[in-house]
Amino acid sequence: MSHPHARTSAHTHTHTHQHQHPHPAEDDAALVEVLDLDAEVLADHLAAITDWLPLETAPQRIVDLGAGTGAGTFALLRRFPGARVTAVDASPGHLLRLREKAGALGLADRVTTVQADLDAADWPDLGTPDLVWASASVHHLADPGRALREVRGLLAPDGLLALVELAGFPRFLPPDAPAERPGLEERCHAATDRMHAEQVPHRGADWGPVLTAAGLTVTGERTVTVRVAATEHPSVGRYALAALRRIRTAVAEHLDPADLAALDRLLDADGPDSVARRADLAVRTERRVWAARR
Repeated sequence: MSHPHARTSAHTHTHTHQHQHPHPAEDDAALVEVLDLDAEVLADHLAAITDWLPLETAPQRIVDLGAGTGAGTFALLRRFPGARVTAVDASPGHLLRLREKAGALGLADRVTTVQADLDAADWPDLGTPDLVWASASVHHLADPGRALREVRGLLAPDGLLALVELAGFPRFLPPDAPAERPGLEERCHAATDRMHAEQVPHRGADWGPVLTAAGLTVTGERTVTVRVAATEHPSVGRYALAALRRIRTAVAEHLDPADLAALDRLLDADGPDSVARRADLAVRTERRVWAARR
């Protein structure tokens, strides 16, 4: 498998892999920034998903698989004030950040973190959760079907799995931007798509049949359309800057030199063309959600 760093980490959308980066600690810090900004900017959409979950009673024990820095964990703790969450991730840096957030929010007593690789043969003891949440993590696994069978075995008798995936990578720029290289962002994403076709073959899958094959019963599915303009949220510009920087790291060698030069002008935080200064930005994507019972 070509992306050990990503196995349980809730990488939002750039899917850059550890072997491409000579400084994993620096890369982890950059990814933490993207994950934190993703959680901040898309908090309302995440809350809408947790509100939609087809639960008959409020869960008491929740497992967040591929928790990252805690976007799902904290959305679930807000939604279910009587619940405790076990947050599982491969990255110790992400889990450290999650624990720091839990402490700052006064939620440390409701959160347990477990560092684990969900591609490993033996999973840690995660108890018998009423709800398992897996957001932007299952598609990273070498054998998602096996992991979902493990989840089925974990769940309490009437337990629910919520599987959340990005239906598309977030876009930020208008299609005709930047003026000197219109369509630049789409060309960047086309380059990442070519890389991910081999490295992350399960990205974009229809998870309904996979869940059924794992012995789970799909009880709900929905698509959440996301559009948050820079004029609506003060962190959209920083989110665009951080996300596009990670995309640059992945695709620099595959871009036309003129495209790379235009991208670098956008990524110069102090420059006149900085993406963070643009008033015409908007985060645009979709999230697909599947709910499945044991």
